[in-house]
Amino acid sequence: MGNVTTNTLSISELAKLSGLSAHTLRFYETEGILQPVRRAKNGHRQYCRNDVLWLEFVLRLKLTGMPLAEIKQYALLRMQGETTLESRLAMLKLHQQRLVTKINELSTCAGMLDEKIRTYQTLIDNVTAPAPKVAK
Repeated sequence: MGNVTTNTLSISELAKLSGLSAHTLRFYETEGILQPVRRAKNGHRQYCRNDVLWLEFVLRLKLTGMPLAEIKQYALLRMQGETTLESRLAMLKLHQQRLVTKINELSTCAGMLDEKIRTYQTLIDNVTAPAPKVAK
């Protein structure tokens, strides 16, 4: 991960690795979701392994439906250090509860879709089935 010689990633390398645009990475930094990173002599951002791991976690939170405002709040608590461990834990537990509820809702919806698909398949099979032969 990263350059062999420096063990850091440029913003374009991190964008490619994460699937985000450089603009989004800069936005995350401006919003406090990503901490300001070290800069090279030329002023270019240099991301380290911990930055990549944090971004992976942020993207998982986002993928699981945590609103960006809550991710920002979590990131700000994280930057404050160990005094915020209980607050961060509470945020993650609440998000986990919402996620479990959403998973259950989606599972119910998936079951209903399965049922509807079976219904349509039965209807299609009945329409395309050859007509029974009539005895003469």
